[in-house]
Amino acid sequence: MPRRGENIYKRKDGRWEGRYIKERMEGKIRYGYVFAKTYKEVKTKLISAKSSDRILNRCNRKCGNEVESDTFSAVAAEWFETKKAQWKQSSIVKYSNIMNLYLLPRFSGKDISGISRDDVVRFSNSLLTEGGIDRGGLSPKTVSSIISVMKNIFEYAIQVKEYVVADIKGISIRQQQNKMRILSFSEQQKLIKYLIENLNPCNLGILICLYTGLRVGEICALKWGDISFEEQYIYVHQTMQRLQTIQEGEAKTRIVIAPPKSECSVRKIPLPDNLFSILQEMRNSGKTYLLTGTINGYIEPRTMQNRFKSVIKSCNIVDANFHALRHTFATRCVELKFDIKSLSEILGHASVNITLNRYVHPSMELKKKNMNMLSDLFSVK
Repeated sequence: MPRRGENIYKRKDGRWEGRYIKERMEGKIRYGYVFAKTYKEVKTKLISAKSSDRILNRCNRKCGNEVESDTFSAVAAEWFETKKAQWKQSSIVKYSNIMNLYLLPRFSGKDISGISRDDVVRFSNSLLTEGGIDRGGLSPKTVSSIISVMKNIFEYAIQVKEYVVADIKGISIRQQQNKMRILSFSEQQKLIKYLIENLNPCNLGILICLYTGLRVGEICALKWGDISFEEQYIYVHQTMQRLQTIQEGEAKTRIVIAPPKSECSVRKIPLPDNLFSILQEMRNSGKTYLLTGTINGYIEPRTMQNRFKSVIKSCNIVDANFHALRHTFATRCVELKFDIKSLSEILGHASVNITLNRYVHPSMELKKKNMNMLSDLFSVK
């Protein structure tokens, strides 16, 4: 149901209507409207419309009321408006922030055909060395995302607008591969022992992730009804995120529970017998969240991460983030000689290569075992 101040109403014809401030000109307010069949749909459309108009209005302020169609800001706004219907809400928020915080302040009023490859290279270097609020430089991953959006805008300018623009496809940001934290076998056993001895809904969620590789957003969105007790599997089809919402005059955040961004992340994960037995003992109503056992109460990802930190501290395990459970699950599966294709689908990856390159990291014990297979070649008879 709509909350006070949202400007969302149900019309007499059964449709939902959302109203938002499109722009303020000479003291007058001009409103924009969106319509949908459900409250949830119209709320999503409102967020999208506000983000899009915020970009357009910023373009107007930067370039004057008359925005030339060949400026970077005009092409960028048109690209955003054209593509946003294909994006999930999280992507709309992400691209809106990239545009407003980085791209428009630098290139807003420039003719897009006049932006050279060197301009983009200098821009990316400045982001790496002095970007961010503290001017200490942005991470390579963030800069890579910013340049990726710029490449998409340039591609749109070429293919749709038929402009002649600089070739920036070859510009890439080198990213250091972060060392992934994987629990050792002894750490894993210690964690499992603690979780079982102190079993509660939250600790059960950690145990599930250790045995299935679920992401933190996926376990937070999981309900008891997503577990098939007849066929012994978990159905993963929702994820939970805290996303920024663009409201007039201020930026706020809210929890969004929605399908994952990629179709391959929607999956059924078979449950091992020992974990399934625990789930049968703790089984609750299908409409309740697994981590709380209530219908309306949930634990959001950041809170879940903090609780995990408290658990490993209680176990005297060296610090690790929640995602280490996923890395650990994948690594143990490889050590047990899992079929990689099956593992890739359980993790929700689009291809086997992603599984191999990103999550599969053989332990030193496995490397030693493999190396010892060479011993027979050197044996003296």
